Amino acid sequence: MNQIAKLNDQFRSRGRFGQPSSGAPEVPGTMFLTMGVATLPRAVQFEIWAKVQTFSDFSEGNDPYGERDFGAFDIGGKKIFWKIDYYADKTLSAGSEDPADPEKCFRVLTVMLAEEY
Repeated sequence: MNQIAKLNDQFRSRGRFGQPSSGAPEVPGTMFLTMGVATLPRAVQFEIWAKVQTFSDFSEGNDPYGERDFGAFDIGGKKIFWKIDYYADKTLSAGSEDPADPEKCFRVLTVMLAEEY
C-alpha cells in the first residue's frame, strides 16, 4: 500500500464524525456530510459513518490509483458515496502538491448520497 493510501486510511479511521480516536495518528483534514446525508436519521448517519471508517472494498474500478480515496455502498436502499480531496491547507484555496506528505496536505472527506454527486 502506498503512503497516500495509508494516510487516507488513517484519516478515515478517526472517531465518531471526525473526532480523533485515542492513539490514532493525526492526519490534517476535515469531514463533511452533504445536506442529503445530514437530513437522514441520526442512527442511519452513524451507520454510514461506521461503513466509511471500515470501508475496504477497493478495486481497480473504484480505486484505479491505489489511493483509497473513494468508496460506495448501500444503506437502507440509499446509495452512499464518500471521497477524499487533497488541498494545500485548510483554506481549501489550492490543491496539494504532495498528498503523501501530511505537512503539505489537508484532506477533505465528503460523505454524500449518490444523487448529490
